Amino acid sequence: MQMTAVFMPVPEGYVGFVEELPGANTQGETLEEVRENLKEAVKMVLDANRELAERAIADKEVSREPFDLNAS
Repeated sequence: MQMTAVFMPVPEGYVGFVEELPGANTQGETLEEVRENLKEAVKMVLDANRELAERAIADKEVSREPFDLNAS
C-alpha cells in the first residue's frame, strides 16, 4: 500500500500529514525533518489503533489473518 504525504510551508518551517491516515501529522523546521517526523507519526497512529482494537476484542473469540491491500 502506498499513501500520500502532504507537506506545506508555514512561517515556522513545514507541516505534513498523510491523506489516508487521519491523525498522522507533524511539523518541523525543515522538509527533511518533517519527513522523518511523519514516519514516526504514522507508526504512533498505527500502534495506537492496534492497542484500541486489542482492548475492544479482549476476551472475545476472534480470528486473525494477514490482509494485503495489494493482493488481487
